[in-house]
Amino acid sequence: MFILCMVIVGASAFIIQPEEQTVAVRNCQFRGKHFKKYFRVEEEPVVLRCPHEESWLWTSPHTNIMWHKNDSGRIIPGEDTRMWVQDRALWILPALQRDSGTYVCTIRNASYCDEMSIELRVFENIKASLPFISYLQILTLSTSGLLVCPELSKFTRNKTDLNIQWYKDSTPLDQDNEKFLSLRGTTRLFIHNVSVEDAGYYSCGMTFSHNGTQYNVTRNINVRVNKKEEEPIPVIVSHHQTILASLGSKLTIPCKVFLGVGKKSTSIVWWTANDTNIDSAYPSGRVTEGPDKEYSENNENYIEVPLVFDPVAREDLNTDFKCSVTNKKIFRTLRTRVKEASTFSWEIALAPLSLVFLVFGGICMHRWCKHRTEKAYGLTMIKTDHEDF
Repeated sequence: MFILCMVIVGASAFIIQPEEQTVAVRNCQFRGKHFKKYFRVEEEPVVLRCPHEESWLWTSPHTNIMWHKNDSGRIIPGEDTRMWVQDRALWILPALQRDSGTYVCTIRNASYCDEMSIELRVFENIKASLPFISYLQILTLSTSGLLVCPELSKFTRNKTDLNIQWYKDSTPLDQDNEKFLSLRGTTRLFIHNVSVEDAGYYSCGMTFSHNGTQYNVTRNINVRVNKKEEEPIPVIVSHHQTILASLGSKLTIPCKVFLGVGKKSTSIVWWTANDTNIDSAYPSGRVTEGPDKEYSENNENYIEVPLVFDPVAREDLNTDFKCSVTNKKIFRTLRTRVKEASTFSWEIALAPLSLVFLVFGGICMHRWCKHRTEKAYGLTMIKTDHEDF
């Protein structure tokens, strides 16, 4: 009886242990499905990496990674020799349409385990599949641009003689013409003076060798050509360079900037005091930047950023305030100084004195004119009397 019990216990250990291991593997925190989906072409190699692997390696380099397909639950590698794990990544070579599905990557260490899923879709290599398997890349009209053959790092590692072949609408591109230039040793294609006709589907590819067998690795790119948008040059239209203010009073200095017509601008406007931002120059908050105010007048866009003093202090009179604006093209600035407004006005003081001078001058002019008239009349009388005599 004792021997029979020992046999049963031993057998149960061999039977239950794999189940316990399977439960332990599955007893992980699921972090959800990765946002990125992988679309590939059949008969080509596919490499999938754990999307959360880097965060694990940063905190715990001693980890174990396992893969399984969600619908089967079988750990990879299994019976299918086309799938294996190399350098923590799942390799499928070559991929078939039946390999489409959700793959789960499980990462664990001695104390913790979590997993994340990735969706793979394998398409037939036909023209109808292009909208699904293509990467969108955008070029700008009348400029020079670059196309990048994406996600080839697993196949180009340690390759010193990298040779990427480029095609447009299945037509090979001349490697050394003036329009298209494949930058040797890189995965980039240079396009000179982009035109509307350059839009469309491009494909790039290379050969990959595994165990003596050559495989094609291709990527498809949907190129869109956008018009070149010229961002307007901002102009500071505030004309106040010297501001009069009384010490102890509240003061607001607006900085008004013209941003152009119609289009949205990326310009940034800010104030500085002695080339220091306002928050750092006045940590007490006595001088602050007011809220930005964007508005339109007759389809013209403006932005105003006020500088608020509460109150004005004597130290502000010796401070160099600047309103600055910048965008992708230009940087402009306007210097502003605060000057104390005098309580004694010379204009008011001189006004009565000017009136006195005016009255005195009028009296003098009147006497001078009267004297000349009397003198002229006396000379006339002398002359007439002489003639009569």
